[in-house]
Amino acid sequence: MKRTQILSGVCLLLTSLLYSQHSQSPYFHIQSEAGPGSLPLVSNEAKVIINGPIADVRISQTYRNDGPEPIEAMYIFPASTRAAVYHMEMRIGERTITAEIMEKHAARATYETAREEGKRAGLLEQHRPNVFQMQVANILSGDQVEVVLRYTEFIIPQDQVYTFVYPTVVGPRYTGQMEEQPQAAFAAMPYTPEGQLPAYQFGLEVDLRMPVPVASIACTSHLTQVARHSDQDLSVRLDPTEHQGGNRDFILNYRLSGDEIISGVMTYSDGDEHYFLCQVEPPRLEASPTIVPREYIFILDVSGSMSGFPLDVSKRLMRNLLSDIRPTDKFNILCFAGSAFVLHAQPVFATRQNISMALQRLSNVHGGGSTELLPALRHALSIPRSPGFSRAFVIATDGYVIVEEEAFKVVHQKLNEASFYAFGIGSGVNRHLIEGLAHVGRGEPFIVTGLEEAHDVADRLQEYIAHPVMTDISVAGHHIDLDGVIPAQIPDLTAARPIYCFGKYTPHQDAALTVSGNISGKAFKQIFRLPEPSNDHAALPYLWARETIRFLDDFNVVNTTQARIDEITRLGLQYNLLTQYTSFVAVDHEPVTDGAPQQVRQPLPLPQGVSNLAVGFELELDILDTGATTLSVDVQCAQKDVRAIVEVVLEEIMQALVPAEMQGLSGLQWTFRLGADGRICTLSANVALPQQLARAFTAALQSLGLDLGGEHVVSIVISSANDIMK
Repeated sequence: MKRTQILSGVCLLLTSLLYSQHSQSPYFHIQSEAGPGSLPLVSNEAKVIINGPIADVRISQTYRNDGPEPIEAMYIFPASTRAAVYHMEMRIGERTITAEIMEKHAARATYETAREEGKRAGLLEQHRPNVFQMQVANILSGDQVEVVLRYTEFIIPQDQVYTFVYPTVVGPRYTGQMEEQPQAAFAAMPYTPEGQLPAYQFGLEVDLRMPVPVASIACTSHLTQVARHSDQDLSVRLDPTEHQGGNRDFILNYRLSGDEIISGVMTYSDGDEHYFLCQVEPPRLEASPTIVPREYIFILDVSGSMSGFPLDVSKRLMRNLLSDIRPTDKFNILCFAGSAFVLHAQPVFATRQNISMALQRLSNVHGGGSTELLPALRHALSIPRSPGFSRAFVIATDGYVIVEEEAFKVVHQKLNEASFYAFGIGSGVNRHLIEGLAHVGRGEPFIVTGLEEAHDVADRLQEYIAHPVMTDISVAGHHIDLDGVIPAQIPDLTAARPIYCFGKYTPHQDAALTVSGNISGKAFKQIFRLPEPSNDHAALPYLWARETIRFLDDFNVVNTTQARIDEITRLGLQYNLLTQYTSFVAVDHEPVTDGAPQQVRQPLPLPQGVSNLAVGFELELDILDTGATTLSVDVQCAQKDVRAIVEVVLEEIMQALVPAEMQGLSGLQWTFRLGADGRICTLSANVALPQQLARAFTAALQSLGLDLGGEHVVSIVISSANDIMK
């Protein structure tokens, strides 16, 4: 194709993008004859009460329309992976409308009908166990609508430390070829530029009510103010400077006096059924005297979203992990972005020389490109195993993908006798993926939010591996019939977490629960008498149902039958819970407008520390073969229309190069600012730019003569299979 033809095609493409795809632009704004309006989300606030090991969370989202036309607001937001969302209401002025739980398709149909009839309505849907979507229709000019959600969750201590996490933002998700599929719709939400704080107010209050004194408490993510009303009753408030702190997870750690955890049995009765929660502190275990040589396969995400601070944290983590393994152990490292590359053809012994070489190569790795997780997992799991070694896979990633279920299947099917440990890196990671990989991989999940945590978390991994576990764990009734015990098969116990289970029971005098297991060949047994049901534990039905759904659905990779879907739907409807198949819908039956509202997708802030490269898109070029090596090309820009222009122009220029010129591009990492008129200002380049590329590229863009609507940052990474591990 001649250059005149390609430029003509670019002009047509640009015209189409500018005039028919405004909704795909990363920076959405309201257009109207009267001028632009403001974004609708005014505030996102949470009030949390933690009573023992159970948290009850009330979220208040306030939407306001300062524009001249009716709007429909759409907002994507996260929640805890264990959240049991059991209530939603919509408040308009003095009126409060309580939402109904319905099957998902029925709830959406109800909402869409109300929207078309000009009625105010709200719809809450689940995209992932930790990703929800709120839509509020027909917010009139000057209207303010408050949507209130409530959820409860069970907090499991680790190393005697309780951690309450309130996720605040959904990180950008790489979609690859799945971008246009309905299940990926939430991944197309817009994002504000790197470093820009949320436009809405963020508020959070936590009240702790513990059965024993609280020894220490600290928030590792935000500035807070702590008030002690007594040894067991504390309150935590955000510092006023954190009113725009909704760009990273809120993380609160607290430890009880004497390193206690809350053990025993809680019960509740709704009049018809009786529920229990049993939690048992793990026994103190000694290190195993028999040390089996281990083989570690480290899988490191080096994609665009990991660029900068997250990758720096990963490198620090890798340095600490490698320093902890023994010379008699083996290791290998696989880095992945758009492609996957291994350090060695086979795992090598962890000698000082091999570790030093690995760290040197890792120091030269930079983030960029897409996040092709599935090929990387398949590649790592296919690496031949060394005879006589116990294998452990360790992945470090932010998890910004939409292929969670597919990843769980790959690990479940290919892991064999190994264990899989997942490290979530960053301020707002995809905890569903991290926890799910560890769950199906019989390992443990870890979250690392900063450089200072890397050493302690690496030590925790070795603690898990070095200590024995309690196996063959079971919970049985004593003078009592149990039903619906979840998990049905309690997983082996590590030294850092307690045994826990939920269930139903039939009341009986002298009823008790017996917890038994095996520790290094020795029997373990503990008996707990059931206390009288207490209204203080009214959350137990929700928690039991949510935990049941968690094992049926969240990480399920085997039983995907219609019967499973029917059971999840039944539980959602019976217990008033948001699930993948049930949604909340609220409708104000008084029509307020007769026109279709304009949809406004609330832009999300990038999680703190995440680069603009996270919202780029991979260049849809055929792989370019130079004869000596294969080049892959990755173009990233926060706006799809500009990215498309750069892709087309770059493809035409590169296809015109001879093999020798193309080889000279291998390893290029070029970031530049593209002006509204097509002028280029280089921001950074790791090597001197080939003049033939720079001149041709600049001339082609300027010759378009089109207004790009402002300046845009563009990144181009051209790499061969050898570049990433140089």
